[in-house]
Amino acid sequence: MSYQFEAIGTIHSCFKEKFGIPRQPGLVTEAEATLELLPPYNKPEALQGLEEYSHLWISFVFHQSISTPWRPMVRPPRLGGNKKMGVFATRSPIRPNPMGLSVVELTTVDHKACRLLLKGVDLLDGTPVLDIKPYLPYVDAITDAKGGFAPQAPNHKGINIIFEEQAQQALAAIVGDKLPQMTQLIRQLLELDPRPAYMKNDSEPREFGMHLHNFNLRWRVEGQRATLFEIKAV
Repeated sequence: MSYQFEAIGTIHSCFKEKFGIPRQPGLVTEAEATLELLPPYNKPEALQGLEEYSHLWISFVFHQSISTPWRPMVRPPRLGGNKKMGVFATRSPIRPNPMGLSVVELTTVDHKACRLLLKGVDLLDGTPVLDIKPYLPYVDAITDAKGGFAPQAPNHKGINIIFEEQAQQALAAIVGDKLPQMTQLIRQLLELDPRPAYMKNDSEPREFGMHLHNFNLRWRVEGQRATLFEIKAV
């Protein structure tokens, strides 16, 4: 039995590539995105009443994983990439049907343009959206639920984040009055330590980079210290 779905919208996100995206929504509160409704679903009346909610469920497609065959067992990064779990016990993007589900903060409803401004996202730029549903605290927040092998949010607050002066000046020149917001966004991302799991115990200094918004950033990891040393406009 097969079904065919059509995207109702597209995500325009600060994350331009997969590396560096938080592995769960809400971990990076400053991560923003715009959800743009597509024809024929871009009707202002379809958004009527949505502004009364603070959070939304976004159903989407892992569009960069469609060509990757699914596997019954995967290696969750949360377990260090060494232990396998059944795919249905994880949130891996490599699934029989590459569909994802994220709860995000809704900050603005633009009825005229049929766009939603979202925060706390873990969504790649260009992600196709299949559906939008309001988050209902009385049924969606189950306080005594069990979290399996990930009962709590990851804690990487022990990592010391350093901004070299040259990188900070470059960021200020690129983002202007958004400097505090962008600085906090980068800090939150680096605190999550986006390195592959097999590198987390690597004692050798290594450099990493990612494309964020309209700039590239590069940082160096040495032990529990991450030093941002370069930011360039794209």
